[in-house]
Amino acid sequence: MSVTAQMVKELRDSTGAGMMDAKKALVETEGDMEAAVDWLRTKGLAKAAKKADRVAAEGLVGVAVSGNRGVAVEVNSETDFVAKNADFQRLVRGITQVALRCPDVDSLRSADMNGVAVSVAVSETVAVIGENMTLRRMASVEGDHVAAYVHNAAADGMGKIGVLVAVNGTEAAVSGGIAKQIAMHVAATNPASLSEKDLDPALIAREKNVLTEQARESGKPEAVIEKMIVGRMAKFFEEVTLLGQKFVLNPDLTEHKRIETSRRPRDMQFNAARDKLYVACGDDDVIDVIDLATLEVVDSIPTGPSPEVFVFSPDEKLIFVSNEEDSTMEIIDVAAKIVTARVPTGAEPEGVINSVDGKTVFVTSEVADMVHVVDIAT
Repeated sequence: MSVTAQMVKELRDSTGAGMMDAKKALVETEGDMEAAVDWLRTKGLAKAAKKADRVAAEGLVGVAVSGNRGVAVEVNSETDFVAKNADFQRLVRGITQVALRCPDVDSLRSADMNGVAVSVAVSETVAVIGENMTLRRMASVEGDHVAAYVHNAAADGMGKIGVLVAVNGTEAAVSGGIAKQIAMHVAATNPASLSEKDLDPALIAREKNVLTEQARESGKPEAVIEKMIVGRMAKFFEEVTLLGQKFVLNPDLTEHKRIETSRRPRDMQFNAARDKLYVACGDDDVIDVIDLATLEVVDSIPTGPSPEVFVFSPDEKLIFVSNEEDSTMEIIDVAAKIVTARVPTGAEPEGVINSVDGKTVFVTSEVADMVHVVDIAT
């Protein structure tokens, strides 16, 4: 296969390698771009492992959040100039809003937007602007709290990079805009996956192969190479997974510090001193107590079946917890670690809050469509 100047340029752009090195890599790999990247990395000639097949397209990413759902859509154009066009931005904004009610990009293309299908609206905008454009892809997330972030914004809610982050937990547990901060981190670092277990096995195998060949170039024995690869792969996982990366807003932290709790953690609350974190675990029917100084579980408080959410009394002597499985709200004595009362609620109780004076607790019931008002004194 002949190697063209365009292929050399593309490889140089994706790896930072010199022109002759890039050309030699393509010759050695018969024009296979991914293999050429690996060849350069094996020889230590590539600055970083970047996707050689990254789509080279202009356009905009639009993001929108409604309630507990967020969507992102990518609309491509031929030139960067079109991304600044008011008609094109209007198209992207409209498609993004329609996406909020669509499960995937195929249904989005056929969905109604101002009386016509989205695909027709795209074609009509092509006719107006005179440049080809396509609705390339769509993504969505759902959770208790959803945040969207746009980097290099061209207009409100759209830009070159769009990120969606969904976080599960109570309002108090995720206060401080942590979802938005994580979205900003993702925009800056572009992690390949959430965690090591979510990584594409093919990507892991490819990286391990490259690192192994690099080590062999040093002439070290196979036994030594195996030990080297373990450490280098650990470093790779730290760099490409969200939970392993250094948090860009505070490099002294990583996104992930593993704390082994009981099974299926569902809700969490800090105590007033914020030196302990209480975590309701639905499968083991306990509330684990984590010491924030040591980041270890130091105690467990038994609950009824499937604790869902909970709150403290103002003096923190009691915990009010809704139990999904038996449709009750329990009152737990924190010091004694015993259930002192059990109040029936509607089916599948969800939220629990208490009044300022601590004398009344309000419990929502998802299935019964009601809020139960519980007088603690009685």
